[in-house]
Amino acid sequence: LVLKRMSVRKDYRGLGIATALGRTVLAFARQRGCRAVVLNTLMLQHEARALYERLGFRRHRHYVLPTAYGRLVNCTITTYRYDLSGTP
Repeated sequence: LVLKRMSVRKDYRGLGIATALGRTVLAFARQRGCRAVVLNTLMLQHEARALYERLGFRRHRHYVLPTAYGRLVNCTITTYRYDLSGTP
């Protein structure tokens, strides 16, 4: 299962929409027997990273984007993981 580019328009942020979407994604994955949800985010997406951590995701990996541009500007990616095993 893949979810790409989840976002909430700026004028609707702060209303709990992203939290509700995140919880729905976790429930959807759990219902389908997935063992974990893994996502990537850029270093500049501070609000997204804070949301993932509030939802219970844990930092799993941190690396520089493996392209010439990524190395040139030191563009880092953080991988987050939410383990679903053993959760209700």
